[in-house]
Amino acid sequence: MTNSSLPPLGTIGRTAATYARDLAERVIWTFLAAAGAVALAAGPADMLHASFWQGAASAGIAAAVSLVKGLASKVVGDRNSASSAPGV
Repeated sequence: MTNSSLPPLGTIGRTAATYARDLAERVIWTFLAAAGAVALAAGPADMLHASFWQGAASAGIAAAVSLVKGLASKVVGDRNSASSAPGV
């Protein structure tokens, strides 16, 4: 007996590859946005001694970068995805 509700093995492999590519992109962009936000909010020389408000500003800047990146991805990637990687 075969279970016709399961997707073909090739589909699962493509889905896993797409997921891995999307996850890698998101991790890299999150790191870059957060590092840039801390450098911008606290200043490169004082990054390790940021105040509460500088930390809050860093979070806001990182969120704004994430929003802009997601909106810009509509132009670069798939129009129905927030990923800039093609085919995700």
